[in-house]
Amino acid sequence: MGSRGVYPHRRPFVSSGGFFFLLILVLIMGFFAGAPTPAFASSVLPSARSFGVVPQNPVETDAECLKCHKNQAMSTTWGILESDKVSLYVDPTAYNNTVHLEAGLACIGCHVGYKPESGHGNNFNSRREATLTMSDACGRCHGERQEEVMDGVHAEQIAAGNIAAAVCSDCHSPHTITRIKDKDNGLVSAATHFSIAKNCEKCHSAIYEKYSQSVHGQANIEQNNPDVPTCTNCHGAHNIEDPRTMAYRLRSPQICAKCHTNLDVMAKYGLSTEVMNTYVSDFHGTTVTIFEKVSPDAESNKPVCYDCHGIHDISRTDDPTKGLEIKQNLLKTCQKCHPDATANFPDSWTSHYIPDAEKYPSVYYINLFYQFFIPAVLGPMGILVLLDFGRSMLDKFSSPKRKTTSPKVNPMPKKKEEDNDGETK
Repeated sequence: MGSRGVYPHRRPFVSSGGFFFLLILVLIMGFFAGAPTPAFASSVLPSARSFGVVPQNPVETDAECLKCHKNQAMSTTWGILESDKVSLYVDPTAYNNTVHLEAGLACIGCHVGYKPESGHGNNFNSRREATLTMSDACGRCHGERQEEVMDGVHAEQIAAGNIAAAVCSDCHSPHTITRIKDKDNGLVSAATHFSIAKNCEKCHSAIYEKYSQSVHGQANIEQNNPDVPTCTNCHGAHNIEDPRTMAYRLRSPQICAKCHTNLDVMAKYGLSTEVMNTYVSDFHGTTVTIFEKVSPDAESNKPVCYDCHGIHDISRTDDPTKGLEIKQNLLKTCQKCHPDATANFPDSWTSHYIPDAEKYPSVYYINLFYQFFIPAVLGPMGILVLLDFGRSMLDKFSSPKRKTTSPKVNPMPKKKEEDNDGETK
């Protein structure tokens, strides 16, 4: 007797229903077997996991890649130009110190679509095309930053056809990138701060030359002073705005004020922190402030900070050729907008300092005099007006009301008639 006779209630397992059950079970087991290990439960890799590109053991996977890519002579050519020759060398020491490896991201976390064959399935018409294509991989983990980039001037330039505009990997080399922010305080690290200008130089070399000779650039590049601004302090990092727009121009005093109103920083260098207050209190700053709030895109010829001090070539105020503490230099600056300005024209400006007994004492004492004189004159006048008003109100409401009657009008006496003899009747 067959099994069917012994177990008449059972059906053969390899039926259509059993087959599909087995297939589903195998798929489920395969899914969990390929899931990322807990070692990669880092918040920076959610998108990479969803694409299934985080391997079980990234160290072994990267080691396989470096067997070839640690060869300094390894290269390829995408395109027909000499500049299209691309080095495929990856420095193992630099790569092992990257923040990507620290976070558990392996090579194929960025190189999605990798194929274990010559060229790994990559086929580009030029080196730049390869860079632009690979930059899309950054958005899988850094989606928020990529959205900021898409709102910036670099993305606008690429959309307009300028493929030379910077993308992620032009500024952040993926094979050597270390932590940008300090782990302890969350601020941009000193090493990153000092490297930013050199990074921007790759595309903006002429501007870098000016910046390197400025008071900010010398302190940053030569002295490694973290107090001075670098490119991103004024222009931003990812959502970089076009600095040629009127909106940026009108907002630029606020950018300068971020550093120049900082009491702790300015105290180190003996600089006034009243720059913003003194600027917005005069005619120039008041007008610019109104334009910024009411019509930020409207044209305005009123000067902002960089019209007088420069943009990338800012000099020390005591510099003999450009410093604005030198009266002759200040006059030349004023004459840009006031061509008829005479030699004593700059004397009317008290710089960015509030007048006191030491700086501009004559202005200080005149202001002090009027602080007492004006209240001394207007105060008694105001008191007199109030007293007079009070007296009139008192008279109006406290005196008894008088009845007003129309005066009696005496009738005109009748003219007596005279007779013919002149006698009155």
